[in-house]
Amino acid sequence: MSAIEPFLRRLPKAELHLHLEGTIRPETVVELSRRHDKIPLTIEQARAFYNFTDFTGFIMGFRSVTERLVTPEDYALVATRMMEDLAAQGVVHAEVYISIGVIYLWRNHAEGAVEPIFAALEAAREEATKRLGLSLYWIFDAVRHFPPGQAERVFRDAARLRRQYPSIIGIGLGGDERQCGSEPFRAMYAEAAEQGLRLTNHAGETTGPEAIREALSIGSERIGHALSASRDFHLMEELRERRVPLELNPTSNVRTGLCANFAAHPLRQYFDKDLLITLNSDDPAFFGSGILNEYLLAHAEQGFTEDELRTLASNSIRASFLPESEKAHWIARIHSTL
Repeated sequence: MSAIEPFLRRLPKAELHLHLEGTIRPETVVELSRRHDKIPLTIEQARAFYNFTDFTGFIMGFRSVTERLVTPEDYALVATRMMEDLAAQGVVHAEVYISIGVIYLWRNHAEGAVEPIFAALEAAREEATKRLGLSLYWIFDAVRHFPPGQAERVFRDAARLRRQYPSIIGIGLGGDERQCGSEPFRAMYAEAAEQGLRLTNHAGETTGPEAIREALSIGSERIGHALSASRDFHLMEELRERRVPLELNPTSNVRTGLCANFAAHPLRQYFDKDLLITLNSDDPAFFGSGILNEYLLAHAEQGFTEDELRTLASNSIRASFLPESEKAHWIARIHSTL
């Protein structure tokens, strides 16, 4: 164990870029397969979904895992295990993407089918919150390379269900940027904002800095990945001046072949330029690194000191959608953590 690990485990932190489906471990895939597949997967077959060398391979593996999520009980199971993992790493608040677009298209669920799934997710969230002491918001994530009508349906359901479930805090756009940018979703983002939803967006992961500018232009409040911002000095200055939160995922970018290694990630560059950056795990089961390990790697591979890691934790709270009073509480706790 690293000498700094006990401190990092105690350090209160938020996870802001985490996909529910990306937290499902191979052992859980086997369990789900036994529920639904005529010939259940072996653990070796399940582990094969997590072996990939590029972004396209990751998407294929993600789909294979997600296809085993069928019933509301399946979603409740993976949500509970996710929250237990987060609590064990010192996470006090999480804002978690749910691939609602996948439910609609890959699973071919009919209109209204998301309600029992989300009711099960919400019940699991409430139980785990009371038992584990962490808070959690949901972000409804559309898949940008699916037909635009699917995204409209996702965002419409987020606004509708939010009236019953205030834990639905926002919307996001995931999927393959190489196939579709942000501009086609401008009107949908404006409508979602009018409905009180917060706006996140994956941008600059597999594309250039122009994708980040486009995401900002449609009103995105937080940018996921933002890897290519490092190639545009003026964009970096704009991000710094506007205090746009960036949800960085270094190990994710390494595992999908977008960064040579953790040390090569622009995390340190962004931090030294005073950008509002946060550390996140994205899809920890696929990438083999939870948020605690991302902090450990920041220390080991990029020389982040204890005080700098404390700043990253504070950033994660500041960039969250928590009420200001709760932010102040957790930031005070961060600065008092020994």
